[in-house]
Order: sequence, then C-alpha cells, then structure tokens
Amino acid sequence: MFKKEHLENGIPVVMEAIRNVRSVSIGVWVKVGSRYETTEENGISHFLEHMYFKGTKKRSTKDIAVDIDSVGGDLNAFTSRENTAFYIKVLDEHIDRGIDLLSDIFVNSVFPEDEIEKEKKIIREEIKMVEDTPDDYVHDLFSTTVWGKEGLGQPILGRRETVASFTREHVTGHIKKYYGTKDIVIACAGNFVPETLIALLNKRFGGLRQGSVPKKGAAPVFQRDVKVFSKEMSEAHICIGVPGVPQASDERYAFFVLNTILGAGVSSRLFQEIREKRGLAYSVYSFTSSFRDTGLWGIYAGVSRKKIREVAELIVAEMVALSGSLTETELERAKNHLKGNLILGLESTNSRMNNLARQEIYFGAYISPDEIIKSVNMVGMQQIKELSAKLIRKDLFAVTALGPLQKNVLDGLPG
Repeated sequence: MFKKEHLENGIPVVMEAIRNVRSVSIGVWVKVGSRYETTEENGISHFLEHMYFKGTKKRSTKDIAVDIDSVGGDLNAFTSRENTAFYIKVLDEHIDRGIDLLSDIFVNSVFPEDEIEKEKKIIREEIKMVEDTPDDYVHDLFSTTVWGKEGLGQPILGRRETVASFTREHVTGHIKKYYGTKDIVIACAGNFVPETLIALLNKRFGGLRQGSVPKKGAAPVFQRDVKVFSKEMSEAHICIGVPGVPQASDERYAFFVLNTILGAGVSSRLFQEIREKRGLAYSVYSFTSSFRDTGLWGIYAGVSRKKIREVAELIVAEMVALSGSLTETELERAKNHLKGNLILGLESTNSRMNNLARQEIYFGAYISPDEIIKSVNMVGMQQIKELSAKLIRKDLFAVTALGPLQKNVLDGLPG
C-alpha cells in the first residue's frame, strides 16, 4: 500500500508498506549529482557520499561498521549524475536502530581532516580501477563525447586533479549549497507501520535546514562526433548512440520497448546478429540513459580490434533499418520481456524503495506496477515505428571507441 506524507520540515516521505516481508529499506535521496558540479569541483558529490561514513559526533568509522553488522543489515550509498542516495536495509524489528544509524551519518557527520586525506587516496584508486576496466571506462568517455566536458559529460568519480584539491570547506560548502529539505526525498518500503515511521523520521531528521541553491540551466545539447581513444589492451570497446528521451517523457514506454527489441536481451536483434550469427562479440547490448531534461540511447560492444569497424557498421545498419522492419512478434516479445523484468525487479524491498524515490523525484507521483504494465501493453506498432524513425537518423550518431586502435579506424561512420 502506497502512502505519501511530509515531515514537519517539509521533506516528502514516500512509503510502501508490505506485510508479507521481514525487511525494511529506507533511503534518503538528495537531488544533486555530478551534472551540477563545476569542472573545478567535479567529483565532490561522490566524495561527500564517501565522507558521510567517516564518523559522526557519537560514532567513529568503526562504530558505524559494527552497528550495522550487529543487526545483520546493509548500510550503503551511491552517486549518479543527478542524485545521491544513502540507504539502509534491516529486519523490521530493527527499524528504530536502522533509522538512528542512517540519520546519524546524514545529520551528524563531522568530516575529519585526516579522513578526507585518506579518502582522496581511496577514490584515486577507484578512478584507476575504472580506467583499468575498459567496458566501464568507455561509457565515461562516451558521455564526454556526447555531452561535452561539463554537466552530464563529467565523470561521477571526478578527476584525479579535482579530487586531490578537495578540502573540508569543499565538503561542507556542497552540503550548504544542495542538502536542504527542498532537495531531499525519503523513501521506505517493507514491513513497517507508517505512523511509527513518520514519528521516527520527524525525531531524527526534523532538524535539517530548509534552503537549497536552485539548479538552473538549459538542457545539454547532444553532440554528434566520432572519437577514438588508443590504449594497449587485448580487446576493443565501442559505444554508439543517438539522442534518447527524458525520464518523464510520454514516449518512455515506447522507448523501452524499442530498446528491448534492439539489444536488451538474448533474443534481441543485436545479440542474435552480432554474437550468435556472426560470433563477432562476446558482449553486445543496447541501453537507455534518461535524465530530467534529456536522454541517450546507446549500444555497447566488446570486439577484436580487427573487427571493430565491421561491428560498428553492423550496429548502425541494424539501428537505421529498425523502423522499417519491426514485427508484431518482436513487439509482443519485447512487451512480455519488459513486464517480466519489472515484476522480478520489484521483488526486494530495496528495489521498491529505489523505485518510489525515483518516481517522486521525476514524476512527483506514484505509478503502480499495474499502471506501468498497462502502459507497456498500450504501446502500439505505429508508435514505436514513429519513435524509431524520429530518434535514429544518420546525422545524429555519436561514436566512442577505446582500445589498440588507429585514430582513423572509424573515419566515415555516421557521426
């Protein structure tokens, strides 16, 4: 059962009580991520996320670890391009202790100077790890190709030089700027009593201040380009994409169906054509990235460097031919795939909590699984053909490749 209330200081709380489970997942979401950072402070949202676990007024770093382990729970956080989230999952009998711990790190963290210096080293190693994981790193490079070096194009982890420059003033300044009640959403899913939950949250989060700096700016412009990054490794990695749709677009369900047909499963066109039929790649898939005001529709493949141009041309050909060759069988299969993934994906309280928070942030409303399934079922052939033709144009392609490649290997590709 879904319910929405507001704390006494105005923070919205979105809740889904589920009686037949024994866990509770609670998340505090802040509507700020790497896209809102200046280039000089790129990575500060992610850095701050780490620092919240480095000690509070009453708990040391070790105390935080011991307290969460002592109830067999999970306390963690993540940063995306538009949001930062802190969450805890515990047994329902430990909800009070869970909220106490989550609120303590969020409200009472002290950000010791020595921990800041230590965390810089840790995140530097994290950046190196991503750079040494080419199937991840190529996505960061692709984002910069598409969105430029500011805003959405910035890496979430930041850059070595920006992370090295962070001080305690950077951390506290970011909080003062963006961590006001108007930019916070609390979400909860699991076995709890709503009235008890609200009372606990008011007690623990009621002291948070109100103000936040408004996040302004026009939607970023999708940049069509072809970029090749040469690096010695055994395999080449490529991302190809076109503009997508924003999070709250009326076309989002048709977009998801199209993506499923193109490359979101083992029966998809790309998987069958490039891996199964031709054996040119172990990993090939399409993906969607949607934001509050824009989006991206991309394809990733990991291939032999000798085959990268052939695979790139096959991907472009599959995309360009999509709108004129869609079949009713593919449409129905994609709908069933989406509906199955949706229901299976909502079987944990943590995934339900994430779903509630994102819906509140991007829609300001709750959309039930039944409503989503109904919307997926309503997607028609004409709708996806028109959307495919609108999104996939040869003058809109962007391409990024990483590996042991010549700079001109993809010359002449759309982009």
